[in-house]
Amino acid sequence: MKKLLSLVVPVYYEEECIFQFIKETTAVLEEMEQLDYEIVFIDDGSKDRTVELIKEKAADNQRLKLVELSYNHGKQGAVTAGIHHASGDYLLYMDPDLQDPPKEIPRFVAEIEKGYDLVFGIRAEKMDTWLNKLFSKIFWSTLNRFTGLEIPKGLAVMRIFNRKFANKFMEYREHNRFIEGIFMHIGMKRTQITIQQRERFAGVSKFNFTRKMQLAINAIFDFSQLPLVFVVRFGLILAVLGFGALLAIIITKLFIMDFQAGWPSIVSTIIMGSGLQIFFIGIAAIYIGKIYAESKHRPLYSIREKTNLEEENA
Repeated sequence: MKKLLSLVVPVYYEEECIFQFIKETTAVLEEMEQLDYEIVFIDDGSKDRTVELIKEKAADNQRLKLVELSYNHGKQGAVTAGIHHASGDYLLYMDPDLQDPPKEIPRFVAEIEKGYDLVFGIRAEKMDTWLNKLFSKIFWSTLNRFTGLEIPKGLAVMRIFNRKFANKFMEYREHNRFIEGIFMHIGMKRTQITIQQRERFAGVSKFNFTRKMQLAINAIFDFSQLPLVFVVRFGLILAVLGFGALLAIIITKLFIMDFQAGWPSIVSTIIMGSGLQIFFIGIAAIYIGKIYAESKHRPLYSIREKTNLEEENA
């Protein structure tokens, strides 16, 4: 029996490129006669014609499947839904913008069949504007610096993993999800291959700098206790500095010169101290808020409709 390859493809306002993606991807997959395939699209609340166009193609090809989320969950939730609904022995996660070319799929399959559990794609060169390249560099540098995850440099979206890895992924039920962090945390046997990225086929990336940095902040709080360590260390430094300043004032007052301290210095000290207290309490509150959100045990995503998928695939 042929093994099944599942492509997991989150989509969000992709009407300009979805037909071309399906055309190029299915052409490559049809040539891989040693595997059967399915493409699981996950629509993350698009309001354009993305869903309509996918359904049009899915009506003629039962291997094209669609999960429509009831509202925008963010890419992390959409990818999770796709992995949960994919049935393949191998799962390949990629974006529909065609920057990571479908022609690379056979290379990923060949590599994972060597016995790996996960194969990352690494960009030979990021094909994007200089500003987006800068944003990406800041994003990944921030993550590696503050989470200690050691995420590979030049990481592409495109990657493949086996069923054992997918089952382990589904055991991670946290709502504050950072897919790359979970993948690195799972571990198992992994490797990477270099791929030649190309220009985006159409449209613009929806994963802008603001979303990237928000994801970076969530990843830092989810995979690191560094903010709390920072608070403790900074508080200790302030205590030492405060004690030193107090000692300096006493020595100056007693042995060097007599002076009258004014109210501006007192008010400034109070304002600074209050600001620092609010800042530190805010960091602790973020952790408490995340604990509260996790304690609700709400579903990871909400589905409006499915196409070409049986209920048992949920």
